[in-house]
Amino acid sequence: MSAPARKPATYDDLIALPEHLVGEIVDGELFASPRPASRHARAASVLGAVVGGPFDLDPHGPGGWWIVDEPELHLGTAVLVPDLAGWRRERMPAFPDVAFFELAPDWVCEVVSPGTARLDRVRKLPIYARQGVAHVWLVDPRAHTVEVFRLQEAQWLLVATFGEGDKMRAEPFAAVEIPLASLWIADAPAAGP
Repeated sequence: MSAPARKPATYDDLIALPEHLVGEIVDGELFASPRPASRHARAASVLGAVVGGPFDLDPHGPGGWWIVDEPELHLGTAVLVPDLAGWRRERMPAFPDVAFFELAPDWVCEVVSPGTARLDRVRKLPIYARQGVAHVWLVDPRAHTVEVFRLQEAQWLLVATFGEGDKMRAEPFAAVEIPLASLWIADAPAAGP
Protein backbone atom coordinates (compact mmCIF):
# COMPACT_ATOMS: atom_id res chain seq x y z
CA MET A 1 0.00 0.00 0.00
CA SER A 2 1.41 3.41 -0.93
CA ALA A 3 1.44 6.43 1.31
CA PRO A 4 -1.39 8.90 0.71
CA ALA A 5 -0.50 11.78 -1.57
CA ARG A 6 0.30 14.96 0.32
CA LYS A 7 -1.81 18.00 -0.42
CA PRO A 8 0.33 20.82 -1.86
CA ALA A 9 1.04 23.67 0.53
CA THR A 10 -1.04 26.79 0.09
CA TYR A 11 -0.45 30.45 0.78
CA ASP A 12 -2.81 30.09 3.76
CA ASP A 13 -0.38 27.50 5.18
CA LEU A 14 2.45 29.97 4.75
CA ILE A 15 0.71 32.91 6.42
CA ALA A 16 -0.38 30.68 9.32
CA LEU A 17 3.27 30.24 10.34
CA PRO A 18 4.43 32.03 13.50
CA GLU A 19 5.95 35.46 12.80
CA HIS A 20 9.44 34.38 13.85
CA LEU A 21 9.65 31.99 10.88
CA VAL A 22 10.30 32.73 7.21
CA GLY A 23 8.02 30.61 5.05
CA GLU A 24 8.55 29.52 1.46
CA ILE A 25 6.67 27.16 -0.85
CA VAL A 26 8.90 25.13 -3.15
CA ASP A 27 7.46 22.48 -5.48
CA GLY A 28 4.28 22.41 -3.40
CA GLU A 29 6.15 21.87 -0.13
CA LEU A 30 6.14 24.34 2.76
CA PHE A 31 9.53 25.22 4.24
CA ALA A 32 9.80 27.23 7.45
CA SER A 33 13.14 28.63 8.60
CA PRO A 34 13.99 30.69 11.67
CA ARG A 35 15.06 34.30 11.16
CA PRO A 36 18.70 34.47 10.12
CA ALA A 37 21.44 34.08 12.74
CA SER A 38 23.99 36.84 13.27
CA ARG A 39 26.57 35.71 10.66
CA HIS A 40 23.87 35.38 8.04
CA ALA A 41 22.21 38.70 8.94
CA ARG A 42 25.55 40.54 8.94
CA ALA A 43 26.55 39.26 5.50
CA ALA A 44 23.16 40.10 3.98
CA SER A 45 22.97 43.54 5.61
CA VAL A 46 26.45 44.64 4.56
CA LEU A 47 26.05 43.29 1.05
CA GLY A 48 22.68 45.04 0.68
CA ALA A 49 24.25 48.33 1.75
CA VAL A 50 27.33 47.96 -0.45
CA VAL A 51 25.30 47.05 -3.55
CA GLY A 52 22.20 49.13 -2.81
CA GLY A 53 24.10 52.34 -2.14
CA PRO A 54 25.66 52.89 -5.56
CA PHE A 55 23.19 50.92 -7.69
CA ASP A 56 19.90 51.97 -6.08
CA LEU A 57 20.33 55.09 -3.93
CA ASP A 58 23.38 57.15 -4.96
CA PRO A 59 22.53 59.65 -7.71
CA HIS A 60 26.24 59.73 -8.64
CA GLY A 61 26.64 55.92 -8.70
CA PRO A 62 26.06 53.52 -11.59
CA GLY A 63 22.35 53.31 -10.65
CA GLY A 64 19.71 51.49 -12.64
CA TRP A 65 18.50 49.03 -10.00
CA TRP A 66 15.93 48.47 -7.26
CA ILE A 67 17.61 46.46 -4.46
CA VAL A 68 15.32 44.87 -1.85
CA ASP A 69 15.99 42.93 1.37
CA GLU A 70 14.03 39.69 1.79
CA PRO A 71 11.35 40.31 -0.85
CA GLU A 72 8.54 37.79 -1.12
CA LEU A 73 8.59 36.45 -4.67
CA HIS A 74 5.64 34.65 -6.24
CA LEU A 75 7.21 32.84 -9.18
CA GLY A 76 4.72 30.48 -10.75
CA THR A 77 3.54 28.23 -7.92
CA ALA A 78 6.63 28.93 -5.82
CA VAL A 79 6.80 31.48 -3.02
CA LEU A 80 10.44 32.32 -2.31
CA VAL A 81 12.15 34.78 0.02
CA PRO A 82 15.76 35.40 -1.02
CA ASP A 83 18.00 37.44 1.25
CA LEU A 84 18.41 40.12 -1.41
CA ALA A 85 17.02 40.68 -4.87
CA GLY A 86 17.43 43.30 -7.53
CA TRP A 87 15.43 44.43 -10.54
CA ARG A 88 16.83 46.49 -13.37
CA ARG A 89 14.78 49.68 -13.58
CA GLU A 90 14.47 49.22 -17.34
CA ARG A 91 12.39 46.07 -16.61
CA MET A 92 10.56 47.54 -13.59
CA PRO A 93 10.47 51.31 -14.22
CA ALA A 94 8.29 52.12 -11.18
CA PHE A 95 8.64 50.46 -7.81
CA PRO A 96 5.32 48.73 -7.11
CA ASP A 97 3.34 49.14 -3.88
CA VAL A 98 2.61 45.43 -3.37
CA ALA A 99 2.83 42.75 -0.68
CA PHE A 100 4.83 40.47 -2.98
CA PHE A 101 6.56 40.56 -6.36
CA GLU A 102 5.40 38.52 -9.33
CA LEU A 103 8.04 39.83 -11.73
CA ALA A 104 11.17 37.68 -11.39
CA PRO A 105 14.20 39.70 -10.31
CA ASP A 106 17.31 40.08 -12.46
CA TRP A 107 19.61 39.23 -9.53
CA VAL A 108 19.14 37.17 -6.39
CA CYS A 109 21.46 36.71 -3.44
CA GLU A 110 20.99 33.77 -1.10
CA VAL A 111 23.05 33.72 2.10
CA VAL A 112 23.35 30.03 2.83
CA SER A 113 23.34 28.55 6.30
CA PRO A 114 23.68 24.94 7.42
CA GLY A 115 19.89 24.69 7.63
CA THR A 116 19.12 26.27 4.23
CA ALA A 117 22.08 25.39 1.98
CA ARG A 118 20.45 22.34 0.40
CA LEU A 119 17.14 24.16 -0.13
CA ASP A 120 18.91 27.16 -1.67
CA ARG A 121 21.16 25.13 -3.96
CA VAL A 122 19.05 22.12 -4.93
CA ARG A 123 15.47 23.34 -4.83
CA LYS A 124 15.49 27.12 -5.33
CA LEU A 125 18.22 27.54 -7.98
CA PRO A 126 16.23 25.55 -10.59
CA ILE A 127 13.17 27.74 -9.95
CA TYR A 128 15.25 30.90 -10.42
CA ALA A 129 16.56 29.44 -13.70
CA ARG A 130 13.06 28.56 -14.96
CA GLN A 131 11.89 32.08 -14.16
CA GLY A 132 14.80 33.67 -16.04
CA VAL A 133 16.69 35.26 -13.12
CA ALA A 134 19.93 36.24 -14.87
CA HIS A 135 22.33 36.28 -11.89
CA VAL A 136 22.55 34.49 -8.54
CA TRP A 137 25.08 34.96 -5.78
CA LEU A 138 25.45 32.33 -3.06
CA VAL A 139 27.13 33.76 0.02
CA ASP A 140 28.45 31.42 2.70
CA PRO A 141 29.28 33.39 5.86
CA ARG A 142 30.83 30.34 7.57
CA ALA A 143 33.18 29.46 4.69
CA HIS A 144 33.70 33.17 3.87
CA THR A 145 32.90 32.62 0.18
CA VAL A 146 30.75 34.13 -2.55
CA GLU A 147 29.86 32.11 -5.64
CA VAL A 148 28.70 34.12 -8.66
CA PHE A 149 26.42 32.40 -11.18
CA ARG A 150 25.07 33.53 -14.54
CA LEU A 151 22.11 31.95 -16.29
CA GLN A 152 23.31 30.69 -19.65
CA GLU A 153 21.13 28.58 -21.94
CA ALA A 154 18.79 27.77 -19.01
CA GLN A 155 21.71 26.44 -16.91
CA TRP A 156 23.74 28.00 -14.11
CA LEU A 157 27.31 28.81 -15.08
CA LEU A 158 29.70 29.41 -12.18
CA VAL A 159 31.42 32.62 -13.26
CA ALA A 160 33.64 33.22 -10.22
CA THR A 161 34.25 32.28 -6.62
CA PHE A 162 35.61 34.82 -4.16
CA GLY A 163 36.71 34.26 -0.60
CA GLU A 164 37.92 35.56 2.73
CA GLY A 165 39.38 39.04 2.21
CA ASP A 166 39.05 39.32 -1.57
CA LYS A 167 37.98 42.57 -3.09
CA MET A 168 35.19 41.36 -5.35
CA ARG A 169 34.02 42.81 -8.64
CA ALA A 170 31.24 40.60 -9.92
CA GLU A 171 28.45 40.75 -12.43
CA PRO A 172 26.00 42.33 -12.56
CA PHE A 173 27.57 44.85 -10.14
CA ALA A 174 31.18 44.83 -11.35
CA ALA A 175 31.31 48.64 -11.42
CA VAL A 176 31.79 48.58 -7.64
CA GLU A 177 34.48 46.81 -5.62
CA ILE A 178 33.08 44.88 -2.64
CA PRO A 179 35.52 44.26 0.23
CA LEU A 180 34.39 40.81 1.35
CA ALA A 181 36.12 41.02 4.74
CA SER A 182 33.36 43.44 5.79
CA LEU A 183 30.73 40.69 5.36
CA TRP A 184 32.20 38.20 7.80
CA ILE A 185 32.03 37.93 11.56
CA ALA A 186 35.43 36.77 12.81
CA ASP A 187 35.53 33.33 14.36
CA ALA A 188 35.96 33.38 18.13
CA PRO A 189 39.46 32.43 19.23
CA ALA A 190 39.83 28.89 20.51
CA ALA A 191 39.63 28.51 24.28
CA GLY A 192 42.98 28.17 26.00
CA PRO A 193 44.11 25.23 28.14
